[in-house]
Amino acid sequence: MSVKNAQAKASLAALIEEKLGFTMVKSRDFGARSGSDNSYSAKGTMPISYSVRSEDSILKRALKRQQLNKIQRQQNIEQITAMALSVCPDVTSQGRPDPDWLEHFIDLAEDIANQNMQKLWAKILVGETVSPGTFSIKSLQTLKQMTQREASALQKCAALCGYLEKEDSYLILLGYYKKPSFFDLLRKGNKESINLSIAGLSFPNILTLMDINLIYRKEIESASLKQGQPLQFSFHSKKLTLVPKSNELVLSYYKLTQTGDELKKLVSSPINKKYKQQLEQALAEEFECQWS
Repeated sequence: MSVKNAQAKASLAALIEEKLGFTMVKSRDFGARSGSDNSYSAKGTMPISYSVRSEDSILKRALKRQQLNKIQRQQNIEQITAMALSVCPDVTSQGRPDPDWLEHFIDLAEDIANQNMQKLWAKILVGETVSPGTFSIKSLQTLKQMTQREASALQKCAALCGYLEKEDSYLILLGYYKKPSFFDLLRKGNKESINLSIAGLSFPNILTLMDINLIYRKEIESASLKQGQPLQFSFHSKKLTLVPKSNELVLSYYKLTQTGDELKKLVSSPINKKYKQQLEQALAEEFECQWS
C-alpha cells in the first residue's frame, strides 16, 4: 500500500470514528458468515472485511450516533449565533423576525459545519434581525443545498453585479447594441459585448447559477435609452453613471432572480478590475462613463 493510500485510509478511519463514535477494525472471521450484529454484508452475500469494535448492541451504537449528531448540530448553531453577535452592527432594529422564519432558520442552519458557510448564515441572521423580511425561506433552502462549487460561482458573480435602483435588482451588464437604421447599417461595430470569462465568471459558472435559480436563464434587454438620460448602477462602494451619447441604444444583461438578489447581499465584493476595464472599453464609444 502506498503512503498516500495509507494516509487516505487513516483519514477515512478517523472520519468514521468521529461520526459513529466507534472504531472500525478488520474482522477476524473475514470470509466466514456470522449472525453477529457486528457483521456487515454487501447485499447479504459476501462479508466486508471491517466491523465495529464494540461490545454494545447495534441499538446502543445507533443511539450514540444520534447523540453525536445532536452535539454537532448544537455546536453548529452556537457557532453561527456567536458569529452573528460578533458582526451585528449597533443600529436600530426594524422589528422582530417572524417566529416561523426563525424556526426554519435554526432547522436549516444547524447542519452547517463549514466555517465559511457558517459566516454566510450568521450574516443572514443579522440581516433578518435588523430588517425582517430581507431573506425568504426559499433563499435559506437554496443556500442550504448549495455546494462549495456553487458558492464559489456566486462569489465570482457578486464581483460583477451592479445594483440598478430603478429595477430594485442586481444585474450583470453584458454590453449593448444600437437599434439599426439605414445609416447604422453603413456603420461598423454597432454592437459591443463583454467577455465575462476574462473576469473570472466562466460559462459553466453562469449555467450553474441558472440551474440553482440565482440568475434568469435568458439575457434581458433594456428599453431604448434616450440621449443624455443618465442611468446609475451601484458596484459595492462605487457608482457608475452611464449617459447615452445618442438615442436607440439598448443594454443587454443577466438579471438576478429574487433569490439571487437576496443571496448576493451576503457577498460584499468590490467590482472585478478586469470586468471594470472591459466595461469601460465596451461602452466608451456610445456612453459617457462616470465613476464616483
